[in-house]
Amino acid sequence: MHLVIVESPTKSKTLIKFLGKEYQVFSSYGHVRDLPKSKLGIDVENDFEPSYTVPTKAKKIIKELQSKAQKAESVFLATDPDREGEAISWHLFHALKLKKAHRITFHEITKKAILDSLNDPQEINLDLVDAQQARRVLDRLVGYKLSPLLWKKVVRGLSAGRVQSVALRLIVDREKEIKNFQEKEYWSIEVELEKKEKFWAQLIKINEEKLSKFSIIQEKQALEIKKELEKQNYSVVKVEAKEVKKNPLPPLITSTLQQEAYKRLRFSSKMTMRVAQQLYEKGYITYHRTDSYNLSQESLKQAEEYIINNYGSEYWHLNIFKSKKKNIQEAHEAIRPTNVNSKLKLDKNQNNLYLLIWQRFIACQMKPCILTRINAYIETNPEKFLFVASGQTIKFDGFLKAYPIKLEEKTIPLLEAKDKLKLNQVVSQQHFTQPPPRYTEATLIKSLEEKGVGRPSTYSPIISVIQERNYVFKNEEKRFQPSEIGTLVSDLLVEHFPQIIDADFTAEMEKKLDEIAEGKLKWKSVIKEFYLPFEKTIKEKEKELDKKEITEQKTDQICQKCQSEMVLKIGRFGRFLACSNYPECRYTKEIEEKTSSEPCEKCGSSMVMKRSRFGSFWGCSNYPECRNIRQEDTGISCPKCQQGKVVFRKSKKSRGFYGCNRYPECDFVSRKKP
Repeated sequence: MHLVIVESPTKSKTLIKFLGKEYQVFSSYGHVRDLPKSKLGIDVENDFEPSYTVPTKAKKIIKELQSKAQKAESVFLATDPDREGEAISWHLFHALKLKKAHRITFHEITKKAILDSLNDPQEINLDLVDAQQARRVLDRLVGYKLSPLLWKKVVRGLSAGRVQSVALRLIVDREKEIKNFQEKEYWSIEVELEKKEKFWAQLIKINEEKLSKFSIIQEKQALEIKKELEKQNYSVVKVEAKEVKKNPLPPLITSTLQQEAYKRLRFSSKMTMRVAQQLYEKGYITYHRTDSYNLSQESLKQAEEYIINNYGSEYWHLNIFKSKKKNIQEAHEAIRPTNVNSKLKLDKNQNNLYLLIWQRFIACQMKPCILTRINAYIETNPEKFLFVASGQTIKFDGFLKAYPIKLEEKTIPLLEAKDKLKLNQVVSQQHFTQPPPRYTEATLIKSLEEKGVGRPSTYSPIISVIQERNYVFKNEEKRFQPSEIGTLVSDLLVEHFPQIIDADFTAEMEKKLDEIAEGKLKWKSVIKEFYLPFEKTIKEKEKELDKKEITEQKTDQICQKCQSEMVLKIGRFGRFLACSNYPECRYTKEIEEKTSSEPCEKCGSSMVMKRSRFGSFWGCSNYPECRNIRQEDTGISCPKCQQGKVVFRKSKKSRGFYGCNRYPECDFVSRKKP
């Protein structure tokens, strides 16, 4: 009897279907060894030797697997085909005290892939294990050395991470850009013309000088041009028509899967990775943690047959995609369906994500979409002003047949040079430049990827942890904004630990981790090079930084209870006023308290605006004697009961929603603002 060990029970159930009776498949239920939670677990005096322990929940599983391994003819370690999976296999080998084990990997859970791997077992790749150890040790050193410093010098419960801090900085820096943004006014001018049909043309030149966005910046200037244009005659100078190809997009990789799932399905990165894991373990898609565009010959043949049979041979075209980035694992594949003809029974979320992956894979092996673009250039008489009218139509839909992308089609009348045109109206329109947009999950992942920060498997946990720590939150538009404490932590790290929060430094570290995985660098030397200056800085900052200077600011306000001076403090949920006589006096109050016109229903005192990690709410000013609270309403009547008001709330998982303030009497809820 042969024993196959995987990390997931769902994966084990799928494998059993493809293996004969001579195989037993069991799950380790994830990691079986890790660094201890209660201490650093790294001997910094002894070449950074990690001290791994078996978590309590894994001890029973280890005992069961040991018993089965002793009875087995051979043991196959079949964890995921990446650094994390390799490390799990290595930890299993040591935790189970195996004398010999075969390492097998497959990028899709199909019968052929599994049997091929069993026929060609390998050794555990220690270079990949070392790369994973290096990342784990780096993150532990940063987290366990820097976080206590934040606890001492800022607020208890804070944390800092090697990669999460870079993501936080991006969001904080973007918020500062928005705050400091100064809008600029500019004007555009269009004319409505007619030749049997009406159409619009944009002013692009005056006296042979090409107009930029800021050529017309004042209303007076725009009105003078408009007045002059209303007196002109218009005729076509020339018409240009050309065909433009829009090539199919490459197949999905981890980063683009998360971006597209957010844009099309509004899936968070965490949800995307969870659903993708389910699809992979059921054997429906290839491994979903990948940065390779590579596709197997078998899958290309499947796509070719499907496209020809369902769309026609004129739609198929073999396309090979290569990543521009270095250190791509070409042995891996892009994310694709394991069988394009499968009819699957899936729940709604699984079906939506699978369809996205399926469409993108089929589309990547199709011909380009061909567009016909027409530009008609129109001149005034005398020849002072030049306009352009543009149209676009789809001549051949190509890959759009499988992967629908909204392309705007716009038609203009059939025009020829020297055609005389009738002027209907001139419109001058005022515009203002816009600040850069706040990050969504999709754009944050794209930015991290472009900067080389993190790896495909880390984007989702990075985004989760900065929200869980209350460093950032999603506003009503589902875009990230930093909290006050998030901004303070980021600014503190930028000033005192610039390397930790520098994107280029973090990207360089990712390159070194890749070189460890390739066997070019020794992992402990990389850790040593990082740690020695980092530890020196930590010790310096412990002496240098003063908590009161960072978190407290004097005010001219007096405590209502003991008449001591009030100070402005910052806590995990923002700034607040507190008595300087703490802990003898624990009086606190909100900054610039906003008072409700409706008094407290319980004691008649005024209600003031307060904040927590679940959002803003009204709280009784007589707190703690009266603990009455009321959710902030939107001014909208509840559409269900017509008695209550719609309020904005946040769930325990920080998901925003709207509900009736009469809950539980009225259970109205809505994701969108009514």
